[in-house]
Amino acid sequence: TRYIGDWSSDVCSSDLANPVRVWREYRGLTQQALADQAEISTSYLSQIESGKRTGTAAVLGRLAAVLNLDIDDLL
Repeated sequence: TRYIGDWSSDVCSSDLANPVRVWREYRGLTQQALADQAEISTSYLSQIESGKRTGTAAVLGRLAAVLNLDIDDLL
């Protein structure tokens, strides 16, 4: 079992700077599944995960809800 605090060698430092990607993978969701449930495009989610866009408060709120997190966990 892999836990969010289990920083094995396959987790790179860029992942640590992107909580959306870390939590999505921890929850076992694909980008498509998370984007669909949060009602955003896969492209937009990809840009958030890569740091090209930050996402609005509303979008981050929807992502947090789907991931069963507080919005603070994604900031």
